[in-house]
Amino acid sequence: MTTPIALTIAGSDSSGGAGIQADLKTFAAFGVYGASVITALTAQNTRGVRGVHLVPPDVVAAQLDAVFDDLTVGAVKIGMVASRGAVEAIAASLVSRQPAHVVLDPVMVATSGDRLLAEDAVDGLRRLLIPRATLITPNLPEAAALLGEAVATSETAIAEQGRRLLAFGCGAVLIKGGHGDGPESTDYLITGEATLPLTAPRLATRNTHGTGCTLSSAVAAGLAKGEDLASAVRGAKTFITEAIAAADRFTIGHGHGPVHHFHRFD
Repeated sequence: MTTPIALTIAGSDSSGGAGIQADLKTFAAFGVYGASVITALTAQNTRGVRGVHLVPPDVVAAQLDAVFDDLTVGAVKIGMVASRGAVEAIAASLVSRQPAHVVLDPVMVATSGDRLLAEDAVDGLRRLLIPRATLITPNLPEAAALLGEAVATSETAIAEQGRRLLAFGCGAVLIKGGHGDGPESTDYLITGEATLPLTAPRLATRNTHGTGCTLSSAVAAGLAKGEDLASAVRGAKTFITEAIAAADRFTIGHGHGPVHHFHRFD
């Protein structure tokens, strides 16, 4: 039997709740083998980011070559890319290796509010990585930032922003509604054919560290297992909702604690 493999390309979170660590935990929770390419080392905890050390682009490229030369990668998840050089190295690898599925989470700002993407990398994200993506997963502020627009506040405006993001060349857009208001948190899967709202109760907890990383990794895990995009997104939405609901079962740190990646095994 073929072992499903997913690759995460992201930054390391020293507190373990987001980034590479969250991605690998999510892959494991879905029964998918996880490989990793680290783009940055962050010194952070549940309260914030204290420092970032960028991995040189040639080392990012070497990691990518090492993984692709040996492993049969079913899906790639891209998170924190940090620098323009890393963006270019990742884009070159995607062009040469042609993975079947790429899920791009355009990480710009951490849950704590700390910026994680250099200004000069944003254009590279738009021009070099988004066109290679099967799916991009911006939250409401990230979608607005990518377009240079105000944050959308209605379903119609969100769908319109999603269609404008499709024009960058990606296959589909999942705009996450966690930053919205109201009793429900609705994500919108936008393709060239339709807009699919995915709704779940908005949960009252401060333990939301790593939610974006976890959701995008869950989608990648589903794709690596052979699911179609809509099924993978639905499964990921269910998983992150459950992980947030279970986040208060343990106490980690003194700020925004992590979601519970292994809630299904308690």
